[in-house]
Order: sequence, then C-alpha cells, then structure tokens
Amino acid sequence: MEERIKALRSQMEERLKAVDSREKLAAFWQDVLGKKGSVAELMKGLGAVAKEDRPAMGKVINDFKMLAEQRYREYSERLEQQELAARNRLEAVDITLPAKKQPLGHLHPLTLVKEEMISVFSGMGFDVFEGPEIEDDDHNFTRLNVPKDHPSRDMQDTFYLENDFLLRTQTSGGQIRVMDMQKPPIKVLVPGRVFRSDSDATHSPMFHQMEGLVVDKGITLCDLQGMLDKFVQQIFDANVRTRLRPSYFPFTEPSVEVDVSCFECGGRGCSLCKHTGWIEVLGGGVVHPKVLENCGIDSSVYSGIAFGIGIERITMLKYGINNIGLLFENNLRFLKQF
Repeated sequence: MEERIKALRSQMEERLKAVDSREKLAAFWQDVLGKKGSVAELMKGLGAVAKEDRPAMGKVINDFKMLAEQRYREYSERLEQQELAARNRLEAVDITLPAKKQPLGHLHPLTLVKEEMISVFSGMGFDVFEGPEIEDDDHNFTRLNVPKDHPSRDMQDTFYLENDFLLRTQTSGGQIRVMDMQKPPIKVLVPGRVFRSDSDATHSPMFHQMEGLVVDKGITLCDLQGMLDKFVQQIFDANVRTRLRPSYFPFTEPSVEVDVSCFECGGRGCSLCKHTGWIEVLGGGVVHPKVLENCGIDSSVYSGIAFGIGIERITMLKYGINNIGLLFENNLRFLKQF
C-alpha cells in the first residue's frame, strides 16, 4: 500500500506539470480526488490491511489526500493568475492615445423652436393641449365655419381617409375640442403635426403648427397684436414689431396676416425681406361668432382671438434655413449646427 501511494504521488507530480487549463485541472481532480479517483480506491483497499496497521495506513492515505488537495489549490490559483494576466493584456488601455469621444445627442431645431415658443406663451398664461392627428371633418372644417360646399376648402389640399375622417390640415380642430371641454376664460396653445398635399422648397406634406386661442369677455384684435409683439421680440429680436394686414380665414372675422419687421436688416430692406422691410410670419384674427356658437359659447358675451403659427416657418427664419427639406432629412452635418 505504501509503495502504491509513493507511485501515485510521483504520477501526480508528473501529471500536474502538464496542467495548463481549467479542463486538465478538472480532470486531475476527478482522477485523484473524485468519487472514483485514486484516493477513493486507496480507502476501499484499506480493508485488506491488517487491523493493527489500519490507523497508520489511514493516516498515510489521508496525508496523500491532503497533499493532492493542496497541489490542486496551488495550480488552481496559478491558472487564475495566468487567466487574469491574459485578460489584462487584452483589455490594456494605452492612456497616451486620444480618448474615443461619444457625441452627445441634442434636440432637433424644430423641437428647440417649439419649446421656445411654448415657453413664451406659457409666460403669458397659456395652457397646452394636443389634439388627434386623425381628425373628423366636423372638427377640422364644419364647426370652424367651413361648410362642405364652402370654396375655402379648396385652399387646403386634404388627405382624406374613410367615413369623413382625414389627416388634419390644421391644429385649429384642437380649439373646438378645448371649447367643448372648457368654458371661458380660455387661453390655450395647440401644437402638433398637420398634413397637406403640398411640397416644394418652403412646403412639406407634413409640417408642424401651433394654434393659439384666447376666449374671454372684451377680447379684441389689440390683444392679439400685443401678444404677438411680445412673441416675436422674444423669438427674433427685442427691437422688432408686428404689422397686421387684412386677410381672409373662414374661422376668424376680421382676419389678418401678421408681418414682423425684418430682424436681419432692421426694416431697411434686404434679400430676406425681399427689400420690403417686412416678413410674413403667421395668420390670425378675431374668432368668428359662429365658431363660438358652434361650441355653445354665447358670442354676445364672449369674444376671442386665434392665431396659427407654422413652426417650420419660424425655425427657417430664426436660423436662416432656405429649404424646408433640410428639417426632415436628418443630415447630421446639418443637425450638429444646432
């Protein structure tokens, strides 16, 4: 038995010299210390030893087992150190090299301008309401004083769906929904996407509008100009002013086109304002009494003003962009400028 243990010890040392992986070390454990390994076989053979010699022989076997376990732990730690060193070599960082910079994302110019516009009007007490992009004919046209046979429908090239549903051509339908839900006083913005079959350098089939509505007692066109003066001065320049020109919209009476004095040339005349000193920015007017009545609001008691602003229009003017397509192409060289 002693000779056998001596031979196993010698074999163990030779075998450990060849251990260079976790797999070989695991195989060593199974062959020497496992349930069917060499130590287990020695313990089974202990029964054939004379009774008086068993304690001494048991100690010899146990010493061999403890040696095998110690050698296993040593080689396990050695392999762990080798694996760590190899991993460190692979993950080494040359701190003399320039760092890889991760570019930070930022808001799209349309979002920047939209949030700036909302901030300006929120400071005047406006709430924000977002209506559905798929609208029905009643909210998009009829209750805005545009009957089905009204020629003003030809002013907008509409994407019709089924059963009198359509992609909204304006955010004005949102003011109808607000007046249905809330009675005066009302002060609300309705931003969102709108859709028209129109496409060129300054028009897109999908674009963004922001509707503004104020309804209360004694509201006049002067209130509209006062708010819009404040708006353009914060968006463009503190020295600009607005000018109202007569126009026509079926849902306002009187209706106006709103110009802003050119913030590029100070009103002297340049290519941006086409040498007129003025730039058209939005449309608005006094809410038509029929629109108020359609929402159950007594037009003899209350009056209102409404305006619609093209967010792309304001963005292009603010940043000097000459093609609306740039706002939708997601060209990173373009977007990084903002």
